[in-house]
Amino acid sequence: MLQDKTKIKAYNSILETIGNTPLVRLHKVTAGYQGHFFAKVEYFNPGASVKDRIGLDIISEAEESGRLKPGGTIVEATSGNTGVGLAMAAAVKGYHTIFTMPDKMSSEKTKLLRAFGAEVIITPAAVPHNSPDSYTEVAKRIVRETPNSILANQYYNPKNNESHYKTTGPELWEETGGQIDYFIGGIGTGGTISGAGKYLKEQNPDIKIIGIDPDGSILRDVYYNKKAKHEGKPYKVEGIGQDFVPGTLHMKYIDDVVEVTDKESFLMARRLTREEGMFVGGSAGTAVAGMLKYAKNFKPDDVIVVLLPDTGERYLSKIYSDDWMRENGFLTPEKITVKFILEGKNKEIPPIVFVTPKNTVRNALELIKEHNVSQLPVFENDMCIGSIDESVVMRKIIEDSATADKPVSELMEKPFPELNAEDRVTQAIDVLTRKNSAVLVKENNKYIGILSRYDIIEYVTV
Repeated sequence: MLQDKTKIKAYNSILETIGNTPLVRLHKVTAGYQGHFFAKVEYFNPGASVKDRIGLDIISEAEESGRLKPGGTIVEATSGNTGVGLAMAAAVKGYHTIFTMPDKMSSEKTKLLRAFGAEVIITPAAVPHNSPDSYTEVAKRIVRETPNSILANQYYNPKNNESHYKTTGPELWEETGGQIDYFIGGIGTGGTISGAGKYLKEQNPDIKIIGIDPDGSILRDVYYNKKAKHEGKPYKVEGIGQDFVPGTLHMKYIDDVVEVTDKESFLMARRLTREEGMFVGGSAGTAVAGMLKYAKNFKPDDVIVVLLPDTGERYLSKIYSDDWMRENGFLTPEKITVKFILEGKNKEIPPIVFVTPKNTVRNALELIKEHNVSQLPVFENDMCIGSIDESVVMRKIIEDSATADKPVSELMEKPFPELNAEDRVTQAIDVLTRKNSAVLVKENNKYIGILSRYDIIEYVTV
């Protein structure tokens, strides 16, 4: 029974829980480096990213200015996280949302936005920023065609910077007791690093602001050369980097920019999760990898804070999928084993497609056609006793059509050679160049797969 409302410790809405995210010391990934390292963990926001901070402010300003009216629609071009911040605030305030997203973004982000009731339109990522098909231009067109709608416009909206000036910057100053020497973060719209950077430099002009840019973005070039040397190239890390210069990016607050590759980003994100217990996205990996590249500049007593933008839950199908990492060449062990190559093969094909000696040659050809393979092992009593090759079979059938109905045992050749799962791939290459078309792989005395010459060639040429 409610008797005294003042005794209930509750927020009026989820939007009041935005900000005041924790500062957490880093240990393992920074071991051996000079300085005191801390992470500003932004997935503690209710929408699990730093972009929650700007979503509410952008909507509030649009309401106060009269641009956004009751029942209106909020449109935005987003890599996902700003969309979540806007969608969350819109759900509380009663607005409809439409978001455009490049097709390189994770499926988790699309599903998450739709869970908030948003409409999501996927656009091609590999087009110039000013192309009518780009996610920014499609968003503008939707606003022109949709009555009572506004463009949140995070790339040019001053509220983007102001949100971080009034929240992120002050939090960093307070949480470090004014002792912060370096603030490090990825550059996307530029709102976080420019807004927080401006505040911190007003408190202490000696604080260094270090931006981290993915390889493929133009922003590091712009910082050093005032203009880009290239138009940008595709990269896979999400939410940071650009092929244009956003209006919310103010380089005057940045002291240096470090470039980081996709592979460095994703491997560091996985390290943060497994070694620090911080389940973060790829852009957090970018920021930390860039911080450690810059670490030669740090002194033993320096306080370094790196911002981790979002949660790893949005990348389960990508950077936290071993298959996706292998397919994109990002997950490479020190020792390349035949098992590692097997794990990267097409999962739609069974590990071993085989025939028995009593199967007909026709049965073998049907399996070869169904699974698009060129050879099959012949098994009997869980042992490989022979092999059958498509080219040999076809030649025999052309010579005598009745061959198709003969048992495989009459045409089979010697068994494929065998290797253990932990044998190096170089051993498979040696075997496959000695007139063997495939090799069987065993683990704990059980066959676990088959590698062909094509599998090895496909791996080494990726």
